[in-house]
Amino acid sequence: MNATMRRVVIGATAVSMALSIAACGKAGDDKDAGSSNSDSKSIALLLPDSVTARYEKFDKPLFTAKVKELCSDCDVEYANAAADAAKQAQQVSSMVTKGVKVIVISAQDSAAIKSSIKAAVAKGVKVVAYDRLAQGPVSAYVSFDNVKVGELQGQSLLDALGAKATPAAKVVMINGDDQDPNAAQFKEGAHKALDGKVTIAYEQSGLWKDTVAAEKMSAAITQIGAKNIAGVYSANDGMAGGIANTLKGAGIGNIPLTGQDAELAAVQRIVAGTQFSTVFKAFKPEADAAAQMAVNLLQGKDIKSLATTEQTSGSGDKVPSQLLTPVSVTKANIKDALLKDKVYTVSEICTAQYAAACKAAGLQ
Repeated sequence: MNATMRRVVIGATAVSMALSIAACGKAGDDKDAGSSNSDSKSIALLLPDSVTARYEKFDKPLFTAKVKELCSDCDVEYANAAADAAKQAQQVSSMVTKGVKVIVISAQDSAAIKSSIKAAVAKGVKVVAYDRLAQGPVSAYVSFDNVKVGELQGQSLLDALGAKATPAAKVVMINGDDQDPNAAQFKEGAHKALDGKVTIAYEQSGLWKDTVAAEKMSAAITQIGAKNIAGVYSANDGMAGGIANTLKGAGIGNIPLTGQDAELAAVQRIVAGTQFSTVFKAFKPEADAAAQMAVNLLQGKDIKSLATTEQTSGSGDKVPSQLLTPVSVTKANIKDALLKDKVYTVSEICTAQYAAACKAAGLQ
């Protein structure tokens, strides 16, 4: 082959390659490098921490199973923020790069995640806020009526106090993390039930951490006096565990303590009498609702029949929402609220340590 012919062949090859590259670029010109193609059937589930027992034990497997039931060829990508807002922001970015089409997220910090959500939505990703209403342009929100949760907690405390529920009765309130929008709603509902009926003598945030809640409870005892505390409002079961240990260490017994999430340890404390109540937000209906919402968004289906109400986030966004009904659980209704739906079995609750208490409660 002479030099002229060689140049012609090379030139033709180069043109062919350029046309091929241009064609590939055109097919994905609305995608950034690293994103998957538009046929992706991948949904991400991002949960906030591994300390709250429900997320790994219930939410993750239930959500995944429901997605697979609704869309057999859909994939679920999972990540847990381990209570680190910055880590969760990175996880959102990573999921976008992987090419997920819908992100279901329970925000570790609802305000801090806003910019990450905006970036994801700008790349065509739909975002569903799960359990906690994240800020930013989310497409839908699935949770419970959180003000009602707080009301149930406050009312259960009043029920436990009975005739002792007077304006003179001093109650300690340990609220959730202020960065969690749900915490403000729990607090609002609790005050709605308690204000004017008892005195909130000490109120602080426990940051959803048992260790912090224990420290706050110790400070409350020092400030109010052990004999002057009529009851304790704890916004969730994790913190109630720390509070219960502090009360025991201070020799304080027979005062009601609330909680939330129906954690196994909390149910055992209720059976034993060291915690009066918890609030059960049924895991399966919430996970199923979020999975249905995610699959509908993935498939371009309408969500109006699912999102029957609307909530306003901290960023002012109006978000189509589905709110489920919570249930207050005490020793009296553990069977109906938790055992009937096989949330726990009798053997899980009634270990050797709690066998006698379970028998007295009619669980064995």
